[in-house]
Amino acid sequence: PAGNGHAPPPPSGLRDDMEPAGSSLGGTALQLSGDRAAPPAEEGLSPITDPCSAGLVSASGTNGKAVVCERCGSRVLSPGTARYRRRELFLPSMRQKVALGTEGSAVTGDMLQEHWFVDDMYTFENIGFTKNVNNIKYLVCADCEIGPIGWHSLDDKKSFYIALDRVQHE
Repeated sequence: PAGNGHAPPPPSGLRDDMEPAGSSLGGTALQLSGDRAAPPAEEGLSPITDPCSAGLVSASGTNGKAVVCERCGSRVLSPGTARYRRRELFLPSMRQKVALGTEGSAVTGDMLQEHWFVDDMYTFENIGFTKNVNNIKYLVCADCEIGPIGWHSLDDKKSFYIALDRVQHE
């Protein structure tokens, strides 16, 4: 179940049947240019109840506001650069106490469903990538390294997801 903090990640970390209806993790930070309820938010974050009514999703289905880091305010995505997508993805807790990918480690986290999707990593204003963890690279803020805020599978070079519950909008 979403948000129980104990769900193991699926082998690929995703379920791809949800399309739009209309802390450091030991990685390298890169500076780049370029009808369901929302899951419960992690402690300290406010849940997004309806991204459309909150003005987050524009009429064209893109982000209507800038996407920024919840900790340092660094801009991750400019308005209009990402598409809203519902896709169930496992993201480890932002306050992980064990190293990801180590044998015998119990990774806690959340199954999150609402994301900003981009198909080109150069669309990001500011993003970092963790080391490869089971063919997944998690996305973190390049400035303060909080995360993971997003997800990228090395099997699909053109799919980058930022979880709405792990960022702020302005």
